[in-house]
Amino acid sequence: MYIVGLTGSIGMGKSETSKMFRRLGVPVFDADAAVHDLLKRGGRAVRRVEQAFPGVTKDGAVDRPALGARVFGKRQELRRLEGILHPMVGQAQRAFLADAQRRRLALVVLDIPLLFEGRGEDRCDATAVVSAPYFIQRQRVLARPNMTAEKFENIRRQQVPDTVKRQRADFLLATGLGRRHTLRHVAQLVSTVHGRTGHAWPPKGRPRRRSNSHPSRRPVHARNRIRH
Repeated sequence: MYIVGLTGSIGMGKSETSKMFRRLGVPVFDADAAVHDLLKRGGRAVRRVEQAFPGVTKDGAVDRPALGARVFGKRQELRRLEGILHPMVGQAQRAFLADAQRRRLALVVLDIPLLFEGRGEDRCDATAVVSAPYFIQRQRVLARPNMTAEKFENIRRQQVPDTVKRQRADFLLATGLGRRHTLRHVAQLVSTVHGRTGHAWPPKGRPRRRSNSHPSRRPVHARNRIRH
């Protein structure tokens, strides 16, 4: 089973790109969706989040805007929240991979917003980064409800810069030229890795140090038609 880690900074189009993989029949683990499940009514994380941040739950679910207000711009509070959620998301991810292996799937995608920030690339056979020019990124994010320029810039500062992600990626998917353009290159990525043998799952011993110098992991850009 070959594992592609999909990531990208806020507003770069990762969610839409993730849908394209599904459209092509590739199973995707969505870390954001896993968090939503943990915080919804009856979710496994609701009680622990309420204990750590009293008053952020409503009708048995975490009030996400209220929680966001408690941790926004507060590094220590954010780390406390991550300490609750990340292990639970990791457990869900491992269950997804174990199920995929049992089903003998050839290719899966791990959609992880903070892939490089959390060294998630060690759990993947290759990484794909979605990217768009800054002005498009900013326009997309500021169009979201309750988003401000200050909040946007604060989020960007907490993420690995887009330029660094592009350098570290095995595949670069440009999302600034329209959905049809992106879909075409997602399909090319799927075709490129089809039939490759993965080595990231099941994990063996210490995390692997991945290197883009490996011949099968050279950075390949969408504008270069994802060719090796």
